[in-house]
Amino acid sequence: MKKSILIKSLVVLIVFTAFVACQQEKKKVINFPMTDLTAENLIPRPLKIIPTNSAFGLDKNTIIYTSQNAEGFPEVGEFLSEKIKWQTELDLAVNSTPNASSQRIIFINQSDSTEFSSKEGYDLYITQDSIILNSKTAEGAFRGIQTIRQIIPETSNDTLSENKMWLIPTGKIIDNPNFEYRGSMLDVARHFFSVEDVKKYIDILAYYKINTLHLHLTDDQGWRIEIKSWPKLTEIGGSSEVGGGPGGFYTQEEYKDIVAYAAKHFITIVPEVDMPGHTNAASVAYPILNGNGKTPKIYTGTEVGFSTFDANKDTVYAFIDDVVREISAITPGPYFHAGGDESHVTKKKDFIHFVSKVDKIVKKYGKKMIGWDEIVHADIDTSAIAQFWANEENAKLAVEKGLKVILSPGKKAYLDMKYDTLSKYGLNWAGLIPVDTGYVWTPERYVQGINNENILGIEAPLWSETVSNMDEVEYLAFPRMIGYSELSWSVEENRNWDNYKVRLGNQAPYLDKMNVKYYPSELIEWKKSKYTYKTIEKD
Repeated sequence: MKKSILIKSLVVLIVFTAFVACQQEKKKVINFPMTDLTAENLIPRPLKIIPTNSAFGLDKNTIIYTSQNAEGFPEVGEFLSEKIKWQTELDLAVNSTPNASSQRIIFINQSDSTEFSSKEGYDLYITQDSIILNSKTAEGAFRGIQTIRQIIPETSNDTLSENKMWLIPTGKIIDNPNFEYRGSMLDVARHFFSVEDVKKYIDILAYYKINTLHLHLTDDQGWRIEIKSWPKLTEIGGSSEVGGGPGGFYTQEEYKDIVAYAAKHFITIVPEVDMPGHTNAASVAYPILNGNGKTPKIYTGTEVGFSTFDANKDTVYAFIDDVVREISAITPGPYFHAGGDESHVTKKKDFIHFVSKVDKIVKKYGKKMIGWDEIVHADIDTSAIAQFWANEENAKLAVEKGLKVILSPGKKAYLDMKYDTLSKYGLNWAGLIPVDTGYVWTPERYVQGINNENILGIEAPLWSETVSNMDEVEYLAFPRMIGYSELSWSVEENRNWDNYKVRLGNQAPYLDKMNVKYYPSELIEWKKSKYTYKTIEKD
């Protein structure tokens, strides 16, 4: 360890020696204006911000340097360079030798400091000449560069130097996530969304430090993931969707493409195969799986609770084994979501038997099972995770059994709920969720008896019964998903609605440039930009 620290220190010293040598040639001292790092529109709010009231001048003479022998760090540097070019049109070199034209440096450094309490923690030190980002892992560095991206101003200052310069406030940021799991769920089963749609969603989630995307891959209306040992699942089960549309599915290669793209953004994909209910699409493809005593037909409606697998048939568990095996083999993350919700026609004893057997199958392939809160009534391993969405008693029982809980309360975190009575899309069975209602709650105390140590994290699900394209998805997801990013990353004392709504309004230029068709809530004063849109069109 000591040898490793010494080598890294020498590398840092060499880089900065070369950089300082170049600085000797600088002829002009820039008198930067006063700044306030605490006033920046950072979401989620960092753990601690200490301003020093000057500025770092980002311009064409800035270079990016990273720890080169640290896994993933050069790639993080390249990612930052790409995004800076997208924001400013500056084309910054990465890990090039400093020369006479190099005036300022962004250094992304792997640190052995014991002060980082998690793999996602990072520190930022911003001076007039340098931005130093320290973290133990590339994942932490990646979270840190999102902060850098957010403090780059929309426009440059053209008066301080011969070059366009984007002024970044100086100071120190110490940051670490409050919860390990910070997620969003996208239902691609009720309506299908393309690989490119999912990638765009990942882009936006990563900007706000979300680290998990849960894909609801199967339901009554459609089966969306290729299973090579059961080809009719996509051939027949993937041919429909709500309203009778064309449906669709991901080949395993397409799914692996999504997984790889997510990994580049340090986002874990959680695949969900919902069962024993929500299984009509599978039973239409293979009627032998059906357990409700009826002849299965393609379903394009939105009612729930009528379908079930046969919990007492060996063929069903052989099928599930194949499905879990194939999906697990192309999903490097630690989780497999087995659903378990709204299985109304499954007998209780059959449900308990079924979930217990599925838990063992999931463990067999090296994954931890996640399930909706109903799963806690089964005999499952304590490594399983209960996702609370409806029943607080189920959530409490999960904790009593030693399980971790993911908070997704329908009344607070369901993205498919309408904002208000004027909302074009969405449902209201859990009530209306305006932007402030979605933000103003305390996850750490939402369910009595469930505290920080019991909570794995927060996830905001978006069910797609009422949305058929990405414009409509974005309308429901944003801006509320941004608030959930702060609820899951920032500590309670740093969360404040009056402060947050100002920072949220100032996210508009980024959202507009990304062509995100967010809901322009009247609760928020949205900042105007050259990218501001007016309306969205429905197919």
